[in-house]
Amino acid sequence: MSKTALITGITGQDGSYLAEFLLEKGYKVYGLTRRTSTQNFERIAHIIHEIELVSGDLIDQHSLTYAIQQIKPEEIYNLAAQSFVQASWDQPVLTGEFTALGVTRMLEAMRLAKSDAKFYQASSSEMFGRVLEVPQKETTPFWPRSPYGVAKVYGHWITVNYRESFNLFACSGMLFNHESPRRGLEFVTRKIANGVARVKYGKQQTIKLGNLESTRDWGYAKDYVEAMWLMLQQDKPEDYVIATGETHSVKEFLQIACEVASLSDWEKVYEHDPKYDRPAEVDALIGDASKAKTKLGWTPKTPFKDLVRIMVEAELQAEQSR
Repeated sequence: MSKTALITGITGQDGSYLAEFLLEKGYKVYGLTRRTSTQNFERIAHIIHEIELVSGDLIDQHSLTYAIQQIKPEEIYNLAAQSFVQASWDQPVLTGEFTALGVTRMLEAMRLAKSDAKFYQASSSEMFGRVLEVPQKETTPFWPRSPYGVAKVYGHWITVNYRESFNLFACSGMLFNHESPRRGLEFVTRKIANGVARVKYGKQQTIKLGNLESTRDWGYAKDYVEAMWLMLQQDKPEDYVIATGETHSVKEFLQIACEVASLSDWEKVYEHDPKYDRPAEVDALIGDASKAKTKLGWTPKTPFKDLVRIMVEAELQAEQSR
């Protein structure tokens, strides 16, 4: 008998890849979407007839409880959030409503409507912020450096709290940066991949970026959604760091992207714009995914250079046909 899963944030990068992954596993997949005047189903357009969308909002407790009551999912993946770090400085209260309190509302809905379900919370490497040890693992203390990071810390600890207080199967994946051609254009990796393709075809001259020396532990989103699923297949709920264990700079990403697009001089493509510099930059974010490897049998499959190539090639193809 096939399992049923509910995904919040199904229209996002991770939600779309997770939905594909679960469909391949034979799941009945439901996605929670907010009612807006313009729906953006671009990332799930190819599977829209294989999934079922239900209306709900992380700010509306009743809609969440009702959705879980009706669907009765075995697994709940809470991926919805205001997930752009830069925007959290402009909208700190909204970020708190969705990214922090939204988790409590989801957990409360599950507790009331389907307490035997398994719950996955999308935690983030941004929780480590001003890092207290390198690399970061499950026991590393948090020191968030943005309203987004602070909200994610709340979401993480409320998940632990509900697990311990109500004996729920609730766990968090502390995912380090994970990218793909489905990343939003506001994220630096997709911005570079898209910008390089546009420069290649003469549609723009430069790519405006912030700090080129900023480093991240970047993986491929498609690899990371498998880890989410593996966490909910365990007998006991635990939290896991999911990462590649390597760091690369924004400059490296730009250089490789230019190589893929056959642009000889990356420095001509780059233009510094101070508006993209963060008020408080995080330090060396690099994850230690040893626990995930040992307990889940998970390792990242896609090397950094391949990730950049996948993203740039997708943009070159898209820009050529536009």
